[in-house]
Amino acid sequence: MISHALTIVINELNKHLVDDYKSNETVARLGNLADGFSNSVVMSRKDLYFSVVNLKEEKTLKNLPNYVRNDVTLKALYENPPVFLNLQILVTAPHDTYSLGLSLLSRVIRFFQYKNVFTQDNVHPDSITTSPPTNSLDQLEEFKLIFDLYSASMEEVNHLWGTLGGKQYPFVIYWMRMLDLKFKAVPQESSLISEVVSDFRHKPSSSI
Repeated sequence: MISHALTIVINELNKHLVDDYKSNETVARLGNLADGFSNSVVMSRKDLYFSVVNLKEEKTLKNLPNYVRNDVTLKALYENPPVFLNLQILVTAPHDTYSLGLSLLSRVIRFFQYKNVFTQDNVHPDSITTSPPTNSLDQLEEFKLIFDLYSASMEEVNHLWGTLGGKQYPFVIYWMRMLDLKFKAVPQESSLISEVVSDFRHKPSSSI
């Protein structure tokens, strides 16, 4: 689901680059910069790369109820609440020409300034169906992804690029918020308590 969420956003960005900048050469894609650029066929320096560099649970939504009440059928569905995740996304423009890399990065920042909330209702249908995970259990159906710009300190930047191999390229970091992960399983169902009986009587014991 993490892969599909980022794929949807990347498809939206690629559509924006083609429609508004007439760019057919640069493509945004998922990629781990720690792999390097030794194979230009796999990782082109002309492309933009989205990498997950951190992941945190949204604590404020952790204590949701584990049931859904249906007053019509007088049933309750019991299942564990979803895990809500915030992912830290590194967007890198490693272009051979430094000025062009900065221009590409500016386009990314302006794209997320223009559109920072993605749902199944406000993205193009092709963005959801293009290059999804092959297993349907890994695909998103309903989603709300919020992108917030993250300003890293020099210490964080130094540690990040040291972890990725030490060579820094033009980059920007975003928090992708509110990705909820839940396994598609049949929830347990039970009847609601509709009556509470408080008038208990003890049967008198028979005398011997």
